[in-house]
Amino acid sequence: MASANVELLDRPAGVPEVEETEDSLTGNARKKAAALVAATGLPAIAEDTGIEVSALGGAPGVRSARYAGEPPDDEANVDRVLAELRDMALDSPEERRARFVTVAVAQWPGGKELVTEGVVEGWVAPERRGAGGFGYDPVFVPDEGDGRTFGEMEESSPGSKHLLSHRGRAFRALAALLVRGPA
Repeated sequence: MASANVELLDRPAGVPEVEETEDSLTGNARKKAAALVAATGLPAIAEDTGIEVSALGGAPGVRSARYAGEPPDDEANVDRVLAELRDMALDSPEERRARFVTVAVAQWPGGKELVTEGVVEGWVAPERRGAGGFGYDPVFVPDEGDGRTFGEMEESSPGSKHLLSHRGRAFRALAALLVRGPA
């Protein structure tokens, strides 16, 4: 197995954020990585994440950050999901199934890329629990956890959330591919 020295750099101050206009998480992650490669001439890593709620037909999905509209508002997004599930009179974990998905992309000048995905299955709690994390963390209960939301995990023991998280899974898979190097 090859050894890899990878140095991660912050986004250069002069490189603007990329507008997430694609219709998939992969499309948005790819677009963000390509913009960084174009701006810097260096390889780049980017990701996009969404929560997919089964009862909502997979929504918010790729629109998770802006589910309640512009500008992005985590509180309003969570409020909308909770209201929609409440309006549907869905109470049990089985009726409130959801999954977090992260797509991570590493891209090189010339277009070579690696793409990985991390998924965590779970359900949406009927109310916020826990002040840790961000976004939908206070209402997402992972199946593999101990009954706490990601917000509760992040609040009391961040390491437990990171071991289960969709981002952790996507980036651990990407790191394993990077160690091998681009094909």
